[in-house]
Amino acid sequence: MEHDVEGLIGAARHERSEGRLTYRNGYRDRELKTRLGSLNLRVPKLRQGSYFPGFLEPRQTSEKALVAVIQEAWIGGVSTRRVDDLVQAMGLSGISKSTVSKLCKEIDERVGEFLDRPLAGEWPYVWLDATYLKVRQGGRIVSVAAIIAVAVNTDGRREIIGLAIGPSEAETFWTDFLRSLKSRGLAGVKLVISDAHTGLKAAIARVFDATWQRCRVHWMRNALAYVPKGRHTVVAAAIRQAFNQADRDHAGETWRHVADQLRNRWPKLADLMNESEPDVLAYMTFPPQHRTKLHSTNPLERLNKEVKRRADVVGIFPNEEAITRLIGAVLFEQNDEWQTQHRYMQLEAMSQIDTVAVDPILKLQPAAA
Repeated sequence: MEHDVEGLIGAARHERSEGRLTYRNGYRDRELKTRLGSLNLRVPKLRQGSYFPGFLEPRQTSEKALVAVIQEAWIGGVSTRRVDDLVQAMGLSGISKSTVSKLCKEIDERVGEFLDRPLAGEWPYVWLDATYLKVRQGGRIVSVAAIIAVAVNTDGRREIIGLAIGPSEAETFWTDFLRSLKSRGLAGVKLVISDAHTGLKAAIARVFDATWQRCRVHWMRNALAYVPKGRHTVVAAAIRQAFNQADRDHAGETWRHVADQLRNRWPKLADLMNESEPDVLAYMTFPPQHRTKLHSTNPLERLNKEVKRRADVVGIFPNEEAITRLIGAVLFEQNDEWQTQHRYMQLEAMSQIDTVAVDPILKLQPAAA
């Protein structure tokens, strides 16, 4: 920065020069955030004119996407007051249309390449979930589903492999999304973890020849709905005894024993346990080293929270393309961050997956055409 300012002034510090154009005028503090932490910079100021270091200008992909969304909101007829709110939320004082157009084009290309990239190798574990966002359609404000897929490959690395926007979590929507993943190379799927949404279950059964794991966290919420609130802690602790077992056989025995104990007081809960046992305990047939990350969609829940946090800055999106741009940028950055971290799952246990005998009862049956 000091070198740049010398060039702008035409003289070094304390140097007398006939070519001097202006003088220094102190410093302003600026924070530069990096992957290794934050740097406190002292940016030189000039008495006449201005100086801003070029390396501070590039924004992160998601920040560029938010700026682009602001412009699209204005084009889409969002009120000036609302656009001003968005600008202030971003900490901006204003931005030109030409700059936003340039940002939009750059982001669309990068996000498109990321979401459409080929998927090489095998991906034994896949997590699926959806979050809802608001968008303007035909003069109305409606909710749309943003469905996200995360997978782990045989190297133990976790990646975000897909994003799609649709009106609801209907079976056809999920089916098209899952088939698009397969067309990009998604193969070797052994276990799919999701909630028990009917359309999603049917789509998984139709597209994948894999075991289905019902999210244990979602299931527990449904189960405790049959129990008075004051008894939630006791009943949940009893059910969790099954999850603490060393293998699938012992877990099943404990599960059925607990269901029998609860039947007299809460028969509907016992029926639910008998009906859902294969789905909730499916992960117990996979390597013990991986089970803590296979029993629920919690890895995706944390990702969804970050998506919602970024989307809340916008509030109402002007169109679905703006959602894809912003959320795709957020996922792009998160995926890059994951690649710099340690393996998500132990590599040594990956070889055990092929030896897992998949019980037909654990597989979803495809819905009738």
